[in-house]
Amino acid sequence: MLLLGLWRVWLLAVAGVIGGTAVSFGLKLLFSRPRPELLSEPTQVFTSSFPSSHAMASLVTWLVVAWVIMLGVRQPGLRWFLGLSALFVSLIAGFSRVYLGVHWPSDVLAGWVAGLAWLGVCAWLVQGALTRWVASEYRALDRAG
Repeated sequence: MLLLGLWRVWLLAVAGVIGGTAVSFGLKLLFSRPRPELLSEPTQVFTSSFPSSHAMASLVTWLVVAWVIMLGVRQPGLRWFLGLSALFVSLIAGFSRVYLGVHWPSDVLAGWVAGLAWLGVCAWLVQGALTRWVASEYRALDRAG
């Protein structure tokens, strides 16, 4: 994005991902739920279990990346493919946390719900003036290229 001169889009994407990470760790501190002890050799982890930061961070990061790319894509089929691919990758990340025995399914579900809530807040903040601001950068890029 920076190489294309889309520094405002880059700034919004980074702020969304960093904000989501901060919300995730804040929720972990608030709930402080211990991790499951399902494996004979426990995995070395240093944070609490609820909510799953991997589930939340993957959802937020991949959907933000998909959103940024979709801003410059006009074909509806490709836009759907990008969005669904982002969701699929975040689902795999969440399921892997349960499979590895480091989270309860409720931790992962809470991570996804918190991620969607954070993206809702981000979308609300970006709506209106910021959407026009980002779209103007893409229009400028289209005119230049």
